[in-house]
Amino acid sequence: MHKKSILQKLAVFGFIFVFLFSFFQPVEAATDDSLKQIQDKGELVVGLSADYPPYEFHQTIKGKDEIVGFDVSIAQKIADDMGVKLTIKEMSFDSLLGALKTGKIDMIISGMSPTPEREKEVDFSDPYMTVQQKVVVRKSDKDKYQTTNDFNGKKVGAQKQTTQEELAENELTGSTVTSLQKVPDLILNLKSNKIDGVVLEGPVAEAYVSQDDSLAISDIEFVNGEKQTAIAMPKGATSLEKQVNSSIKTIKDDDLLKEYQKEANDLMFQKSNFFTQYGSYFVKGTLYTIALAAIGVLCGAVFGSALALLKLTNTRWLRWPATWYIEFVRGTPLLVQIFMVFFGTQLLGVDVSAFASGCIALSLNSAAYVAEIIRAGISGVNKGQAEAARSLGMTQSQSMRFIIMPQAIKNILPALGNEFVTVIKESSVVSVIGVTELMFMTGVVQGASFKPFIPLIITSLIYFVLTFSLSRLLGVAERRMRTSD
Repeated sequence: MHKKSILQKLAVFGFIFVFLFSFFQPVEAATDDSLKQIQDKGELVVGLSADYPPYEFHQTIKGKDEIVGFDVSIAQKIADDMGVKLTIKEMSFDSLLGALKTGKIDMIISGMSPTPEREKEVDFSDPYMTVQQKVVVRKSDKDKYQTTNDFNGKKVGAQKQTTQEELAENELTGSTVTSLQKVPDLILNLKSNKIDGVVLEGPVAEAYVSQDDSLAISDIEFVNGEKQTAIAMPKGATSLEKQVNSSIKTIKDDDLLKEYQKEANDLMFQKSNFFTQYGSYFVKGTLYTIALAAIGVLCGAVFGSALALLKLTNTRWLRWPATWYIEFVRGTPLLVQIFMVFFGTQLLGVDVSAFASGCIALSLNSAAYVAEIIRAGISGVNKGQAEAARSLGMTQSQSMRFIIMPQAIKNILPALGNEFVTVIKESSVVSVIGVTELMFMTGVVQGASFKPFIPLIITSLIYFVLTFSLSRLLGVAERRMRTSD
């Protein structure tokens, strides 16, 4: 016992000694391997919203769609200094911070300004540009808006979750702020008299005004209108931040930003036939929309069939989970489900692409509605059919397969067709995570062409052709089934 007591005391003294020794050691700055991780994978993934010329926008170069702009040039410079390949991931502006925090991207270079709220969530580099905020108005109204007080009782637009939105709320006295995701949508609202002004960064405002004679920049000057733009990185990524600041210093010292801006302006104002320049965007978006809808409905039908059968079973531990799932999915917005799949899979350590996330979300959503369609179809078949099948010696699974389901499918075909049409239209929601479907490409063309309305007309016609054609095909299938009866 005595020997054991001595050993215990020595252990305690040893622990205290080690603790005090480590405590009084010189404190060194915590290091991280964020830069090394990027260099090891050989790729820098930058997130942005490419509807913000001249910062970042789409342009057709030598017949190929590319994202260009001086933010992209800055990103390329940083990637070159790291010795890695640059990869651009495009999504809506208000999804960028979530993508950064969940590891979908390595940094954000999208004309983002450091704010106290954002600095709580991410770290920022040294600023690479200082710009003034402007208010774009209709040219005929320019004389009406000379001071911030002139917008009292008026509607003003700003991009969602931006410093422009905050500025409009704080300094345009008495105004009502309309917040939208896309700048082209704000310009369209302005031109159609839905709002009376749009708060934009100076370079962006000048770009739109130079391309549209019906717009003008107001003489309004904001008290806090000078904003700095910087690069957002994950919290604690000190080695990455140091490398990025080094690249920014080189850009400033060598005055490279002027060169980048000139390149962006030249690309922004290149002109050619509208359909020649942007036709491929609509084709690509249409193909993605069809693929999303087909995968969503096909996978949804398989999963939905299983859910319908589970909900019809007499076993509670099978029926209840199916019921809960259906009620949860039908009771929550598709947009929420898309974000849950896109960001949730990353938190679980699984890197799922935006397209795959969109397919999964649409499939899971469609399954809940298809399950109810199939359940109603099966319940609509006369119970005597099942009893007759059983009297002929069929098992329950055989009667379901050969007797009940063929009759149920004829009953539910119109509803399944409507679900397919609905998924085609609802697939537009996945554009928020950067899936290049039809509505996403419409926004791309709006931003690149400075024509906010024409792309919408083209897109509406494409959607109509898709849904109308599908409805006619379903009508043919229904008539053939009636003939077979």
